[in-house]
Amino acid sequence: MIRKLIPRKSVKSIYDIDIHTLWQTGVRGIITDLDNTLVGAKRPNATPELATWLSKLAAMGFQVVIVSNNNELRVSRFSDPLRLPYISAARKPGNSAFRRALVMMKLNPEQVVVIGDQMLTDVLGGNRLGLHTILVVPISPADEGFFTRINRRIERLAIAWMRRRDMMKWEE
Repeated sequence: MIRKLIPRKSVKSIYDIDIHTLWQTGVRGIITDLDNTLVGAKRPNATPELATWLSKLAAMGFQVVIVSNNNELRVSRFSDPLRLPYISAARKPGNSAFRRALVMMKLNPEQVVVIGDQMLTDVLGGNRLGLHTILVVPISPADEGFFTRINRRIERLAIAWMRRRDMMKWEE
């Protein structure tokens, strides 16, 4: 079970992901979490920097789907202005939303990467389906809800355990 929590890559933020290398390795789709992955959990809209990053992805040919455990109103208000497809109330780490995103993009698991800030939802869910997973440092942990804070405590223990066994490192 603990191996399913290990991301294939760990970076400080989405901006540290080498999107050119992803493309060269055959990745064509990105399933991304919203809160604390793309923007802080309380930020209603994309930052200019995020809008530029998403435009670069689109120009390269990547398909992007936001998959969030948050409610329809939150996710639609963020995604609609960007014209990004989304799945709200995803119930990650369950498989259903990840499978729906694959169908939406018409891609196979080996062509898709999952980007998220939580091991117990994003990484576990992606790894269970054999997707490439990338863990980012949460943008604004102070804005997180009760259940996410509980997850963070479990994650800290898991990360410490993995680091002691040289199973996980953050890229600089």
